[in-house]
Amino acid sequence: MSGNEPGSVHILDREYTVGVEAGERSSLMAAAKLLDGKMREVRGSNKMAAVDRVAVLAALNLAHELQQLRDESSARELELSRTLGELHRKLDSVLDAPR
Repeated sequence: MSGNEPGSVHILDREYTVGVEAGERSSLMAAAKLLDGKMREVRGSNKMAAVDRVAVLAALNLAHELQQLRDESSARELELSRTLGELHRKLDSVLDAPR
């Protein structure tokens, strides 16, 4: 990618340097904050929990949330498609009716 610049994020008290497009820096920071929060939630009060385990469980939680959002979006799209189809049929019947 052109325009990649190094940026640093802090996740679970560790600093990571990643490449980021200038226009995507705020989105990356928001994602890092979300991940940091999820990892802290998973770790809870167990400060000795293995970071890799915490990371995997946080990633699994986030992936599950993403899948739920995708499922909800698909259901809304299907309902919208059905509603539009019904409206289209009604409109056709009105337009095709003898005058």
